[in-house]
Amino acid sequence: MSTQDIHANMVLDLKGLTCPAPLLGAKRLVDDLHAGQILLLISDCRGTRDDLFAWAKQTGNQVLKTAEQPGGGVGYYIQKGKGKLFQANVTLDIRGVACPGPIIEAKKMLSGMKSGEVLKLVSNCPGTQADITSWATATGMKLLDAAKVTASDYEFFIQKP
Repeated sequence: MSTQDIHANMVLDLKGLTCPAPLLGAKRLVDDLHAGQILLLISDCRGTRDDLFAWAKQTGNQVLKTAEQPGGGVGYYIQKGKGKLFQANVTLDIRGVACPGPIIEAKKMLSGMKSGEVLKLVSNCPGTQADITSWATATGMKLLDAAKVTASDYEFFIQKP
């Protein structure tokens, strides 16, 4: 779909409100949309852009386009994604640490977590995928999901039993 073909299913004009109000308003409406539908959020708060892009990345939604609005503010076209299936209680970003470092740090982090809680582990060590899979099986940890998210980065969602 070209950015000129984007049509919002819903419009939310929050000009005049400061952060985090635009993000919170967008979240409430996007939660009610069906996957693939689009919200046009209009905001003149300078912090909205950073907040919105970070939130979209974490939730599986996507900011398709931004555009200056004729009445002022910036329009953010947000498409509801399928969403992430797992919510992490803790995120451990261990990029730059070679194996077996990611497993050692994940073990430390999980030891302080409660049963049922989920650790999101981010690593760019090429051996981590095989290591985490084997380690989770051997220790009884539940590997909920493993994905290559960039050319070099992996994300793992590990649940403590």
